[in-house]
Amino acid sequence: MSVEPWASPQDQAAAEHTRSKISPAAQEQEQPDKLCLESFWSEVETIRQGCGEADLDPTRRDSRQSEEGEQEEQWLADAGLSTLISEDSEDVDKAVLLSTLTRTQAEAVQRRLDSYTLSRRKKNKLPPRDVRDIFSSPIAQALLPESQNSKDLPQNSMASVAKMPFSAVTPEHQRAAPKEEFLITDIAYCEQAVIFIKQANFPLNNIPYRKEDGTLPRVICPKCRLGVTRIQDLSLADMKKVRQLALIDMTALCDLLELEVKRHKTGKRKIAESPLFGVPLATLLETDQKIKPITSIPLFLHTLLSFLEKKGVDSEGILRVPGSQSRIKLLQQNLEANFYKGRFNWDEVSPNDAAALLKKFIRELPDPLLTAEYLNTFSAVRDITELRQKLHMLNLLILLLPEPNRSTLKALLEFLSKVVNREKKNRMNLWAVATIMAPNLFLHKAVPSRLTDGAEKGQAEKAADVMRLLIRYQDLLWTVPNFLMSQVRRLNENSNRRYQFKNLLRKIQPDSREKTEKNSEPRRTIKIQVGDLVNGTMEFQLNINCRTSDLLAQFYRQFLRSPENGKGKMRRNGSVGYPDCALYEVGGNIGEHCLDTETHLLDLYNSNPGGEWVIKTKPNGGRGQ
Repeated sequence: MSVEPWASPQDQAAAEHTRSKISPAAQEQEQPDKLCLESFWSEVETIRQGCGEADLDPTRRDSRQSEEGEQEEQWLADAGLSTLISEDSEDVDKAVLLSTLTRTQAEAVQRRLDSYTLSRRKKNKLPPRDVRDIFSSPIAQALLPESQNSKDLPQNSMASVAKMPFSAVTPEHQRAAPKEEFLITDIAYCEQAVIFIKQANFPLNNIPYRKEDGTLPRVICPKCRLGVTRIQDLSLADMKKVRQLALIDMTALCDLLELEVKRHKTGKRKIAESPLFGVPLATLLETDQKIKPITSIPLFLHTLLSFLEKKGVDSEGILRVPGSQSRIKLLQQNLEANFYKGRFNWDEVSPNDAAALLKKFIRELPDPLLTAEYLNTFSAVRDITELRQKLHMLNLLILLLPEPNRSTLKALLEFLSKVVNREKKNRMNLWAVATIMAPNLFLHKAVPSRLTDGAEKGQAEKAADVMRLLIRYQDLLWTVPNFLMSQVRRLNENSNRRYQFKNLLRKIQPDSREKTEKNSEPRRTIKIQVGDLVNGTMEFQLNINCRTSDLLAQFYRQFLRSPENGKGKMRRNGSVGYPDCALYEVGGNIGEHCLDTETHLLDLYNSNPGGEWVIKTKPNGGRGQ
């Protein structure tokens, strides 16, 4: 693993800020002040009033009233493990599903199976086969890599975790807020928690809550030689597997941190007749994609955020200063009547009214933006003491969100980050923005919440703390951890080996060929599929230092910018534009993966020798990607 950190420009700026001494007065300014807290409870009151206007359908069933075992059954289905309770599934299928899990992840699965088994026994039904019987079978043992056991994690990886200055092993009263945090993604988050607990010899969540000094540290994520994988880089099939594995790891982490979170069902609710407000995100997107196929967030939200970025980010007190309720109601009616007709005049809208419309749009979604299933888990993050575990949990939760919710949340956070960056003009720092926006995300009429229970100031600070983590570290949270990528690759490999006994002789020869080629410097044939401009192949010599950026540079020189094969398009200003291309890894142990420009290609070849490499044009990455 390279020690070169991957950090956003905001991280670098924060590092410079934290290197200088911060006076007590400056620290105090970073706390939620009285005005922020008043705004927090004003938002809470607005949400409460909104709940009174649209009560739940009486046919709605809360998840706490679910039949015994129903939650576990749904969890197993979401984790891709429903075959464990199926009578007609084969042992080899079960072994493939479980072979990629770490020991702690497998224990979390076992706890859900035990709970499900107990509930079925009460109904005099035969229990499913115990997962431990499957793990003890020769097939499962053969497929389960030894390194997946928490006791047998690679020594160098264990050492890298153990030698880091982790604050979890230091008593709370003896440490100050660190200036830098290391986020290790090569090892499953639940296995890291096991290591921390063993080293510290006490449960992580029994430590009293430490009030932050207002500054967030720079988070350093050591770069993997396979590069950074962002959510939008993977195919839908691979992301489905990522979500299943992320759910298992998140559940195991919750068990270790003793976080009791219940997943709520989506309640039955009368859908508003409005074309914009109170409409499910999926429905809005389905309508909008008929107008603009590549959009990933509702067109109304995209237009509203664009307006606020142009006219609102410099407005003093933006988000905090409430708009006129009468004007907002008239604006809503005008938008619903004229937005899709293209007749709405945004010049008549004030920034404060637009900000109020933004919060209203989020609040009135039929289901929470963070989803009914995971809203309580997002809220529970505030009770985790360690920043590292908070980021681990948030990273997994972001992966679990449905695509429309995740893209919409990202677009919102990108806008909020721009508001914070203009603090000198709008007087809205990170605490202020987070404190005001937290109730709009963490309170929803469809899901019971304990956000307002207990000491008011403490609850407001904790909710705002989670919100500011989402704003501050959003670039890190929208990446796929290396350990999940490794598990997806192993899952695909093991699925391909399901019939290995039937095809044993055919497989022996290719395997031996792959071993002889590893760590050599082979030549690769790259497929080129750049629309109507270029189609063909190119040869590329691999060596230990070559990266994706080197291959793409050769492609541009050879095919797009050469005097013989120039494929650029003349712009209005006289310059020449070229298509934005990327290298994709296709097949083998992955579905389709858009590669980071810093990916070391020889390492990638050794990781997936059966995959093809294809150069294609990048999809248009819009807001929220």
